[in-house]
Amino acid sequence: MNLAEHKSALKRAKQNEAEKIRNIGRKTRVKNIVKDVRAAIASKSKDQANETLRKAQVIIQKSVSNGAIHKKKASRKLSRLTRQVNKISKS
Repeated sequence: MNLAEHKSALKRAKQNEAEKIRNIGRKTRVKNIVKDVRAAIASKSKDQANETLRKAQVIIQKSVSNGAIHKKKASRKLSRLTRQVNKISKS
C-alpha cells in the first residue's frame, strides 16, 4: 500500500521497498549461519564450530555495515556464539 503522492515520495517508497527486500535476504543469511554454528556446537566438533564461527563473524559484520541489523544486536549474537564455542573447546 502506497500513500505517497509527490514524485519524490513515490521514489522514496519504491527505494524503501527494494531495501526491505535486500535486508530480508541479509537477515536470512545471518539466521542460517547462526543455525550452522549451533549445529556444529551440538555435534561437539571443535574444528567445525571454530570454522563456522569465523564465517559467521564475517557475515554478521557485513549485515551490520549494510544496515540490516543493529551493531549491538550483532555484538550480542557474536558474543553468545563465541562463549558457546569456547565452552566446547575447553571440554
